[in-house]
Amino acid sequence: MLALKHLLPAAFAALAAPVLAQDMQFELINTSGYTLMEFYASPSDVGSWEADILGANVLPSGSSGAVNIADGRTQCTYDIRMVFDDGTDMTDSVNVCDLGSYTIQ
Repeated sequence: MLALKHLLPAAFAALAAPVLAQDMQFELINTSGYTLMEFYASPSDVGSWEADILGANVLPSGSSGAVNIADGRTQCTYDIRMVFDDGTDMTDSVNVCDLGSYTIQ
């Protein structure tokens, strides 16, 4: 409950302020059966993939982790790309502003 108490004033301040760039965070859940080797997220209107968010890390199947998009943009629609240990990849388009979690199946 203590954490919620600290979040509420920030949430109300965000509602009262003009739209500003903010970090967007969601939980990435991997239930694919494969290890996620690379994860990219780029605004839908950008023509190329930005840096691999996982970097040197991987996300094994059955695991989850927090993804923080702190690129200073106010756009909500992002294209995401996932590359797995078997060499396959998958893409999707998501609204990261409303996304609490994203499950890879």
